[in-house]
Amino acid sequence: MSFLLTIAVAVRALLRNKMRATLTVFGIVIGISAVTTMVSVGSSAGQLLQDQLQSIGTNFIVVQPSFEKRRGVQSGSLPSLTDDDAKAIGRECGSVLAYSPLVFGVKPVVRSNTNMQPKEMWGVGVDYLRVRTWEIQVGGFFTERDERAGNTVCVIGHTVVRELFPADNPIGQQIRIGNIPFTVVGVLGKKGASLTGDDQDNIVLMPYTTVKKRLQGTSFNNVNAILVGARTPELIDTARAEIQQLLADRHGIAIGQKPDFEVVTSAQLSELFGTITGIMTALLASIAGISLLVGGVGIMNIMLVSVTERTREIGIRMAVGARGRDIMIQFLIESVVLSCFGGAIGLALGIGASVGIMRLINSISTGAEWPIVVSVPAGIAAMIFAAAVGLIFGLYPAWRASRLDPIDALRYE
Repeated sequence: MSFLLTIAVAVRALLRNKMRATLTVFGIVIGISAVTTMVSVGSSAGQLLQDQLQSIGTNFIVVQPSFEKRRGVQSGSLPSLTDDDAKAIGRECGSVLAYSPLVFGVKPVVRSNTNMQPKEMWGVGVDYLRVRTWEIQVGGFFTERDERAGNTVCVIGHTVVRELFPADNPIGQQIRIGNIPFTVVGVLGKKGASLTGDDQDNIVLMPYTTVKKRLQGTSFNNVNAILVGARTPELIDTARAEIQQLLADRHGIAIGQKPDFEVVTSAQLSELFGTITGIMTALLASIAGISLLVGGVGIMNIMLVSVTERTREIGIRMAVGARGRDIMIQFLIESVVLSCFGGAIGLALGIGASVGIMRLINSISTGAEWPIVVSVPAGIAAMIFAAAVGLIFGLYPAWRASRLDPIDALRYE
C-alpha cells in the first residue's frame, strides 16, 4: 500500500469516530496552547525589559557607594564618592565617553498657586543627557558655566510642564524649588512610564553644584552616584575595569580588600533580567508541557482501544496481503495525525491567548506597554513536539497491531 493511501485510510478511520478523536486530542490542544502562551508572554516580558534598558542606554554604567552590612543586614551606603572621582573618571578612563555626578534632591516645586512633588529630582552634570541618551525637546540644557557657578536653572519633564504650565511656554519662566527661584531653560523629550509604572517624565534636573550649595546647604563634595557612558557598547567591560582600577587607586583599596564602591553596567542588568525571564519562561513552559504528556497518554490509551476494536479489520487486511509494517505505519499515522491536528488547534488558541493576555495587561497596567510578541520558534517547536508525542505514544499500539496473528485476528469477536 502506498504511503498516501495509508494516510487516507488512517484519516478515514479517525473520521469514523469523530467524538472520540476530538476528546483524544483535547489534552494536546491544552498543552500546545499553554506552551505557546507561556513562552510568548515570557518573551514579551523579556522584550519589555530589553526595551527599558535600551531607553536607559546600552553603554550605561552606574558607580555607587557600596552598602555596609551590620550583622548580615544591609543598613546603608558609605559616602565614598566625590565629584573629583567623577572628573577623574572622565579624564583618565579612555573608554569613557561621558560622565555625570548624581545628587538626590527632594523638595516641593511651586509655581503661583500650584505645587507638586516630582517623582524624581536630581542634581546632575552637563553630560547627563549624553549618558542617558535623552534629548531636549524644547529649549536647552544648562551649561558648564551654570555648573561651576551653581546657577539656579533647571530642566523639567513633560509631566511637570503639564502640572505647572498647562497653557504657557515654560522656557524662561520661574518655579520655586525649596523657596529658591529657578529658571526653566529646557523641557526633556517624553519617556513615558517605566517598567514599574513610574512616570519618567515627572522629573526635574538641576546642576549638581546648585543642589549641593543651594538646596542642601553643604560644602562637602560627596555625591550619591556617578553615571558613566562608555564610548561603545563593546567597550563597556573595558570601561568598567578602568573605573574599578582608578577608584581603587584613588580610595587606597588594597588587593583583596572590599572596595567602598560598586560598578554596575547595563550589560550586567540585561544579563540578569534575561536570566530571570528565561528561567521563568522555561519553568512555565515545563509546567504547561506536562499536559502534553497527559495528552500523549490519552492518545496511547485510545489507540490501544482502537487496535482492540479493529482486530478483525487488521486480520482481513493481513489475509489479503498487508504486511505487519503496513499495519504499524497506519496506526502510527493515525496517532501523529491526531497529535498534529490537536497541535494546530492549540497553536492557534495559544497565539490568540497570548495577544489577549498582553492586551489585557496593557489595559490595566500603569507601567510601560508590553510589546505583543508571538514566539514563532516556540510554536514550531510545539508542533514538532506534538508530532513526536503522537509518534512515541502511538508506537506501542502500532507495534501491538502489527504483531497480531492474522488467523487469531479473523476469529476475534
